[in-house]
Amino acid sequence: MTATRQAEPHVLLPSVLKPRDALTVGLQGVFGRRGRALLTSIGIAIGIAAMVAVVGISASSKANVLSVLDNLGTNYLTITPGTAIGSTGQAELPPSSVGRLDLVDQVEATGEVGKLDVTMRRSDVVPPTNTKGTVVMTASDDLLDTLKGTIAQGHWLEAGTAELPTVVLGAESADKHGVDLTKGEQMVWLGDQWFAAVGVLAPLPLAPELDNSALISTGVAIAEFGYDGSPTTVYVRVAPADIGVVQEIAAPTANPRNPAEVTVTRPADALEARAATDTAFTTLLLGLGGVALLVGGVGIANVMVISVLERRTEIGVRRALGATRGHVRLQFLVEALVQAGFGGVVGMVLGVAITIGYGLSMGWPIELPLIGLLGGVVAALAVGGLAGLYPASRAARLQPAAAVRPA
Repeated sequence: MTATRQAEPHVLLPSVLKPRDALTVGLQGVFGRRGRALLTSIGIAIGIAAMVAVVGISASSKANVLSVLDNLGTNYLTITPGTAIGSTGQAELPPSSVGRLDLVDQVEATGEVGKLDVTMRRSDVVPPTNTKGTVVMTASDDLLDTLKGTIAQGHWLEAGTAELPTVVLGAESADKHGVDLTKGEQMVWLGDQWFAAVGVLAPLPLAPELDNSALISTGVAIAEFGYDGSPTTVYVRVAPADIGVVQEIAAPTANPRNPAEVTVTRPADALEARAATDTAFTTLLLGLGGVALLVGGVGIANVMVISVLERRTEIGVRRALGATRGHVRLQFLVEALVQAGFGGVVGMVLGVAITIGYGLSMGWPIELPLIGLLGGVVAALAVGGLAGLYPASRAARLQPAAAVRPA
């Protein structure tokens, strides 16, 4: 008696799309249209590059300000004449103001400059009006030490040559007049005679008004140009803990008769205010970068919608072979994320390169906030995901029969 085998019922297993398979299918969809995917990612890359560069440059600028303050200190005051009482003209600081400030216990060092009614030109054949904005000033011997300034070329107004017609130029004025001491002796026409340029200052962040100046000794200023000894700016270096106290008494000390005619400022405050202004400017630029990112997201959405229309047959075949709506939706969402992610990474690299290049050109320390770099890529993925939701949903709604039917 022969036993008959009963046929086992056929069991349909549910269709499964593993994350690895979803990524593979998504990449194939992108690489199958390389040119279109690349152009779509460019919009995202531009937006991310702009945002990363803005954040990086802003952070580097702030790091530079902090570095300047750390090196030069915030214990530094500038004293200048204000408006004369009962007049619209400018007041004058007494010639004895520096001596009185030196007597204050908390004052560590003082330096002074006095503006002269004299012009400086590159040579005597240059028109008198072609001064390039350079201001001629008299400078005290201890000015450079007070400002913690440095000499880029040559030397300072030394005691042995202080009574000779010598001049030290600020960094900006030397550049404008083409004075380069590495090429040998340089002469400039100051007033109505030749002066030997013996030094060029490095930029002075806390005294930028001296960058476009020509500094001569007090003795030469008195002998040649009738300088009366009244300073136009007094620089005071104070013990750090006593900066507030000295700031309060500086005006009555410099000019006891008319303290209201004296202006006392703290250059470090100006640098901090500039950093605050940079923050506002950074916000504006970040907004522009966000607009570019939005445009890139719209581009991805547009390309993905077109892709759905072009690939109706592919979608229908996959549905007929068992792919669920979720699988189709995930496939197109992955494609959008891949394009956005690629644009985000490229944009991050480009933004870092821009930040480093700009920082090096400005001589700033390079600061690249990690949160800004990661945030750029995350923002790109978020935009790509949102942009791909509608096309992915539209693809998932296609019925297999309708999708394979010829248009």
